Amino acid sequence: MLFPKADRKRDMCLALAFLTLTTVMLLLPSGFEGRQQGPSERCRGEVLTVDNSHMQQFGIVKAGFQTVDLRLLGGPHVGAIVEAHNELLGKMDMDKVFQVGDTALVVLSLSEDGAIVRAVAQDHYRLDTELLLLGLFALLLVAFGGWTGLKALLSFLFAAVSIWKLLIPALLLGHDPVLVSLGLTTLLTAVIIFLVAGITRMGLAAFLGAFLGIATSCVLAFLFTAKLKVHGAVMPFSETLLYSGFGHLNLTRIYIAAVFLAASGAVMDLAIDVAASQNELARRRPNLTRREIFASGLTVGRAVVGTMTTTLLFAYSGGYITLLMAFMAQGIPLENIFNLVFVSAEVLKTLVGSFGLVAVAPFTALAGALLHARQTPHLRSVEVVSHNI
Repeated sequence: MLFPKADRKRDMCLALAFLTLTTVMLLLPSGFEGRQQGPSERCRGEVLTVDNSHMQQFGIVKAGFQTVDLRLLGGPHVGAIVEAHNELLGKMDMDKVFQVGDTALVVLSLSEDGAIVRAVAQDHYRLDTELLLLGLFALLLVAFGGWTGLKALLSFLFAAVSIWKLLIPALLLGHDPVLVSLGLTTLLTAVIIFLVAGITRMGLAAFLGAFLGIATSCVLAFLFTAKLKVHGAVMPFSETLLYSGFGHLNLTRIYIAAVFLAASGAVMDLAIDVAASQNELARRRPNLTRREIFASGLTVGRAVVGTMTTTLLFAYSGGYITLLMAFMAQGIPLENIFNLVFVSAEVLKTLVGSFGLVAVAPFTALAGALLHARQTPHLRSVEVVSHNI
């Protein structure tokens, strides 16, 4: 049996507690829901007709506006047919063009008595497909992982809700980004690891190793953000945030928080890999010394670190692949490229995150050795001698 009955019962109580907490957080208001002017309503709308006469083509981009007739598919005004404008900004990453038969997310501006004043086709409706993808992911995770997969899914949902309901509002309210992010990351690390591994020696070793690795990344992010003179404005939509009434925010400290937050997932993966291997070894060979368990943890850590650091490089490079292509297409020298502030920001993210990954292996190995070893070297030697006699 993989888990004793007592451990399984405790495991289920812990999972139920965090499921309840996730639901409560999801239902709680963030405090920023009512910032839009006037009453409004959102619903799906089916595109019945399109009028492209006011839309102009300029090279590869379109400008002007598109007029669409929509049949509302939900909400109090279901079945109503409204006319909506789709403004085109000449930006391919933000513009969308509707065709007959498309489903749009429609934003309705309402009067005080609830009548429709204006309709805007905000974008193509994608929520149903996203929910389908989430459902397939959850199904695969539970089918493959069983009870552990179900706990992993719960930790995934808890982390997502915590970031949206706790971290983002706290940052917008002006609380210190580094302290808030470090506190929440520590909480999420504990929840995720103890949900998956249980409140065991393995879980505690993984948590201690992951926390020390994240703390290392945090300290290095502080030091090298100042050294490289990187500012938080390099992050997408940072200036938009400032111009939206949040000029009090310290973008540089938000960037520092983003550095160790982005690496925390990979740090947890490596910590649980090392802790699980030590746990299995200690379970099968209970007479191993601390030094032997520590050495085994380091061996596993060395094997995993090689691929995990590359994981961060792939993740960040994949997000900026078109930027790299643009640099190469223009023949910009590497010296110029790596001297640009937004490239330096990504280099810092990758290397500081990788540094935390490398550090987490010995931290976890040491914690696991201290927690798992049950006998001193002297007792083990006596046992071996007695066995030989």
